[in-house]
Amino acid sequence: MSVEMMLAVVVAVVVIVVANVIARKVGVAGPLLLVGIGVVIGFLPIVPALSVPPELILVGVLPPLLYSAAVSAPAIEFRRDSTAIGGMAVLLVIVSAVVLGLFFAWAIPDLGLALGIALGAILSPTDAVATSIIKKLGVPRRVLTVLEGESLLNDATALVTLRTAIAATATGFSMIGTLGSFVWAVLSAVIVGAVIGLVALRVRAWTGSSTANTALGLTVPYFAYLPTEALGGSGLVAAVVAGIVCGQGAMRWLTPEQRISDKLNWRTIEFLLEGAVFLVMGLELYGITVNGRAEAVLLPGLGIAAGAFVLLVAVRAVYVFPMLNLHNVRVRRSVEKRIAMREGDHRPLSDRALQALGRAPRSGARGQIGRMRNDIDYFDSAPLTWKDSSVIVWAGMRGVVTLAAAQTLPVNTPERDLLVFVAFLVAAGSLLLQGLTLPVLVRLLRLSPDASAANAGEGDTGLIAADLRAAAMTAIEERAVRRADASPFPEEAFEIPRSRFFDALEPSDDGVTPDALEFELALVKLMRRRLRVLSASGQYSTSAAQYMLDELDAYEISLKLHLESDA
Repeated sequence: MSVEMMLAVVVAVVVIVVANVIARKVGVAGPLLLVGIGVVIGFLPIVPALSVPPELILVGVLPPLLYSAAVSAPAIEFRRDSTAIGGMAVLLVIVSAVVLGLFFAWAIPDLGLALGIALGAILSPTDAVATSIIKKLGVPRRVLTVLEGESLLNDATALVTLRTAIAATATGFSMIGTLGSFVWAVLSAVIVGAVIGLVALRVRAWTGSSTANTALGLTVPYFAYLPTEALGGSGLVAAVVAGIVCGQGAMRWLTPEQRISDKLNWRTIEFLLEGAVFLVMGLELYGITVNGRAEAVLLPGLGIAAGAFVLLVAVRAVYVFPMLNLHNVRVRRSVEKRIAMREGDHRPLSDRALQALGRAPRSGARGQIGRMRNDIDYFDSAPLTWKDSSVIVWAGMRGVVTLAAAQTLPVNTPERDLLVFVAFLVAAGSLLLQGLTLPVLVRLLRLSPDASAANAGEGDTGLIAADLRAAAMTAIEERAVRRADASPFPEEAFEIPRSRFFDALEPSDDGVTPDALEFELALVKLMRRRLRVLSASGQYSTSAAQYMLDELDAYEISLKLHLESDA
C-alpha cells in the first residue's frame, strides 16, 4: 500500500468520525452527510476521478456488514413476520424488476427487455446499509424488523435475476432455468451459511480467548461467502445465515468476555464500513460523469432516473399496502382461533393479562403451543397499521449495492455508461430524498412509539429479571446449585443474602468469601440457562432478552474480577 493510499484511509476515518459527530449535533442522518461530503470532495480539482472496483464492495465490504447486522438480528421477530419479509424480499423484487425492465426497454432505444430487466433487478433491492438511516427515527420496532429482514435477504433475488437477465441476452430466457438458479442460490447459501456458523461457534468456543475469538470471528462472513459463490449460490445470503446462527448460538457457546468483545468490535467495524460505503458513493459521482461523458448521459439520465424512482415507489406502495392488510387479516383469524381455544380448554390468561391483574406471570411458555400463543400476543400488542405501511413504503431506500451491481454489467453492454449513471442517481437520490423526508413523514403521521416501546421494553425486562431471580431462588431452596466441576457448595453458601444479584460487589465488602463469589457465579450461569429458555419461547422481546444477557455478562465479569483480586 502506497503512502498516498494510507493517507487517504486515515483521512477517510477522520472524516467519517467527524461527520457522524456533526450529524448527531445538527439532527441529520450521518450517511446522508457523508454522501454530500463525498460529492463535494469528488469534484475538487485536486482529487482525481474515483472508480471503485465493484468486487471490493460486493466481496470485501458487504459480507461483513450483512453478517454484523444478522448477528444482532431479532430472530424471533423475523420468524413471526417471515411471510411479509419473504414476500418483500422475493416477490416484490421480481415484480419491480419486470416493471422497471418494461420501462427501460421503452425509454432507452435498442436496450432490449432482457437488459432492461437486468437494470430493474439492480435497482429493485433495498439496501441493508441504507436502513441504518431510519433506526434513529423512532419508528415502531416491528416496522424496523420488516425493513431489516427485507434488506438482508432481497440481494439474493436481485443478483440471481441480474445474472439470469444478462445470460438471457445471449441464450434466451428460461423459466425452469431461472427458478432452478434461484432455488439453488438460496438453498446452497442456507446450507453453507448454517454449517459455517455452527463450526465457527464450536471453534471459537474451543479457543476460550477473547482476542483469538475476535480474530476468528472476522473471518466467518468470508468463509460463508466465498465457497457459496464458488458453488453458484448467493454468498451474501450465506453470510446472513452464518450471522444469524452465530448470533443465536453466542449465548450458549461463547463466554461473557467473548460476547462483549464481539459486540464492541463489530460495532466499530460496522461504523467504519458503513461510513466508507456512503463516502465512496459521493466520491464516485465525478468519476461516473467523466467516464460516461457528462454531456451525453446527464440529461437523459436525469429523466430516466426520475421515472424509475417514481415507478419503484409506486410498485412498492401497490404491493405493500394490500400485503400488510392481508397479513393483519391472518393475525385476526389467529386471534379468533385463540378465543375458541380458550373457550374449549379454559386456557389461563396470558402473561400480560396476569401482570395487569397484579398476579405473577407463568414461569415461561413451553413447546410449540406456547410459542404460538406468545406469537399471537405479540401480534395483538403491535399490529401493523396503514401508517406503518406508509413508513415501510417510503423507507425502501437504495444504496451501495445498487451502484456496485450496476458496475458489474459487461463492458460491451449497450449504453452501459448511461445505465451506471441512472443506477447512481436512483441510489443517491433515494438516499437523499427519502432519508431527509422520512423524519417529516414520521412526524406528520404522528407516530410516537418511543414512549410505548420503552415502557414495553422496561416491562419485559422487569418480568425477565423476576423470572430469573425466581429460578435462582428455586435452585437455592432445592440445593441444586453446583460448582463448575459439579462439586457441591458448603451449606453456609446457601445462606448468603440474595440482594446482590445485579448490584456491583466491592472488594472491601465484608463477608464476601471466595465460596460466596463462586456461588454467585453458579447462580448467574443458572439464570443464563433460564434466559435461553425464555428467549427461545418468544415470550419476551429480543431486545429485552439481550439487555438481560448483557446485565448477566457484566455481572459475571465483575464477579470473576473479584475472585482474581482475592486469589
